[in-house]
Amino acid sequence: MGTASAGEMKSLVRRLEDAMNKRQLDDLDEIVATDFVRHCEATPQVDVKSLEQFKEFLTEYTAAFPDNVQTFTHIVAEDDMIGVFATYEGTHLGQFGPVAPTGKKAKFDFAGVLRVENGKLAEFWVTWDNVTVLGQLGLLPDPPS
Repeated sequence: MGTASAGEMKSLVRRLEDAMNKRQLDDLDEIVATDFVRHCEATPQVDVKSLEQFKEFLTEYTAAFPDNVQTFTHIVAEDDMIGVFATYEGTHLGQFGPVAPTGKKAKFDFAGVLRVENGKLAEFWVTWDNVTVLGQLGLLPDPPS
């Protein structure tokens, strides 16, 4: 596929959302480039520079938040870029980086831009507010009274 239409690009993102939420990561093989790169200042220690590393990352986050659901509420496509605004919900029941499970629920918004190349998702810039997440998990000190 040369240049994908806006509809085709939105379909790629809906398929990404579906594969993540159904835990069917092998479905990503059809829609994500093998040299996929993820950029995220909220998780600078996470290095994703391939489809396989992306699957590993998603598997680790699902272990930490086994009931997680990502809902893409807004999708905009233009040229070779797709903008998404989404909500993440999940219960922290597994190890999350250096943090032991809290048993608490987190629900937060995130936003990102994906680049499409040769009909597949090739690159992803994503961000969210870590203070919101850490606060919901009870991992921040109480504010002074």
